[in-house]
Amino acid sequence: MKKIAIGLSGGVDSAAAAHILLSRGYDVTGIILRLKPDELADGDIADAQRIADRLGIELRVLDRREFFKKSVIDPFVSEYLAARTPNPCIECNSMIKFGTMLDFALEIGCDGIATGHYAAIEEKDGRFLLKRSQSKKDQSYFLYRLNQFQLSHAIFPLEGLEKPQIREIAEKAGLPVAEKGDSQEICFVPNDDYIAYLSSLGITSPKGNFVDVDGNILGTHNGIINYTIGQRKGLGAFGKPMFVTGISAETNTVTIGENGSQYSRALIADRINIIAFEKLDAPIRADVKIRFRANPEPALITPNPDGTVTVVFDEPQRSVTPGQSAVFYDGDIVLGGGRIVASQR
Repeated sequence: MKKIAIGLSGGVDSAAAAHILLSRGYDVTGIILRLKPDELADGDIADAQRIADRLGIELRVLDRREFFKKSVIDPFVSEYLAARTPNPCIECNSMIKFGTMLDFALEIGCDGIATGHYAAIEEKDGRFLLKRSQSKKDQSYFLYRLNQFQLSHAIFPLEGLEKPQIREIAEKAGLPVAEKGDSQEICFVPNDDYIAYLSSLGITSPKGNFVDVDGNILGTHNGIINYTIGQRKGLGAFGKPMFVTGISAETNTVTIGENGSQYSRALIADRINIIAFEKLDAPIRADVKIRFRANPEPALITPNPDGTVTVVFDEPQRSVTPGQSAVFYDGDIVLGGGRIVASQR
């Protein structure tokens, strides 16, 4: 690939990635996605233009607000109403950044795209492998839904670099965002307050019952969207520490239990995407991450006839959360993953 479109966010990571591409001799075009309302996006677009001007590259603004709402925001809301805790960044990467942005880059004559993600790609025996970055900021977990076409047209220039090195590169290159702070966790949720965001959309959920594992009523909750698996704070007084162990949209109940009850030995995952090989048609052993900041833990992964998989861990895992993703690793190689839909104690 010679001509690359770099996804500029207005932040230091993508700016440094663009500079690295230029230093390696690539023909670089910048693209920034307009995904948020104008008052939230204009500042980032202005920063991206300053970066492009400094680097001497063209910047294209790609407005995908309607598609972003349909493919990322609406499912985010639906997941909460279904008593699941979603990770919209995973959907955004597969549908937006490596979906519609890649399509646009190819339309304008580029050979592929680059982003400021911390991850690696390796081609082996005609297959493109997604690998964990050697950086502490590894983001391979968020990329497990990418397919072979997307990986074959992607470059991650920041592979192996740490954040202090990124800022040093940006400063030496005279990039105007060298000291800009990191972006918030969910770009479209102000201050990472998802409850306030859902309320701003008119989304509420009625009060219901706290119950124990046997269905006995223990108290009243404030609406299922206010809780997530493993939560301890904000439950009220029960005379001893209690944890959320289950949430049901059907019965509008939140199941709570004593310390220890938040551990699960197994999970069921759907929406399986396999990267490292063609398909999962037999049980395999792998290390599995149940959330971004969790450690990979050894488990047996077994495919089910309905397209789901059952993951049985060697040791019980804390707060297995429906809506989050279980991502499978073999060393540094991302085998694939899926959305957690249930846990089994």
